[in-house]
Amino acid sequence: MNNLRRVIVMAVAGVMLSANLQAQDVKLPAPSPAQTVTQEFALSNISLSYSRPAVKGRTIFGDLVPYGQVWRTGANSPTKIKFAEPVSINGQAVPAGEYALYTIPSENQWTFILSKKLSLWGASGYQQSDDLMRFTATPQRLPMNVENFTILFSNQTANTVEIQLLWANVAVGFTVKADIDDRILASIDQAMKGEKKPYFQAASYYFEKGLDINKAATWATEAVKAQPDAFWVEHLQARILLKKGDKKGAIAAAQRSMKKAEAQQNPDYVALNKKLITEAGK
Repeated sequence: MNNLRRVIVMAVAGVMLSANLQAQDVKLPAPSPAQTVTQEFALSNISLSYSRPAVKGRTIFGDLVPYGQVWRTGANSPTKIKFAEPVSINGQAVPAGEYALYTIPSENQWTFILSKKLSLWGASGYQQSDDLMRFTATPQRLPMNVENFTILFSNQTANTVEIQLLWANVAVGFTVKADIDDRILASIDQAMKGEKKPYFQAASYYFEKGLDINKAATWATEAVKAQPDAFWVEHLQARILLKKGDKKGAIAAAQRSMKKAEAQQNPDYVALNKKLITEAGK
């Protein structure tokens, strides 16, 4: 009888163990899904890795996320931000590298923290002595509710980008700037000494940045010679000539560009050239 009881107990234990192992294999949706976003920026990129908790009917700021306390800026591990080149935020230099992004929310002002300590879980163990820098930003009230915590890049230019945090009915963010002009100008000067000269790129950069327009015009002319069938190159030449004040030359270049664009069935550049010709004719 004792042997029978022992067999039954072992069988029941085996069934329970098997059920437990099967339960461990169940895959459920993450309550705060992880996301990694990489944005091409300036001469490299910025990467963000964070988790996205949901509102789920709760009061977020001032309750779930208390005011005046260091927050991991998301869920699970702290949000991490990686700059592939040196940048600045609020005039403060930020070396290339990866940092933990903490925040201290309040109703009227947020404090952002870039921490050099990457190994913490949440804000547990955070120490101000690990800070690289702090800066503040003013939160804005949203006219709608953002269910999942979201970080996005917006209003990007050649050397600036805004990083926006949105959750519940709050948006707050900051601007990242990269000082790339000197590096680009130095690279243009160096490339112009080589055999394959970047005439189109150099002319485009000088034109967009409002630099020496005569030099830009010279490079545009050389770019057209190097790529005689490239209607977009000749359109750039037309834009540069118009900015230089040579309306007659701009119209002629735009007409040539438009003819090539028509032959290559590119209606966008046909329209752009027509618009430029109209503008130059005023």
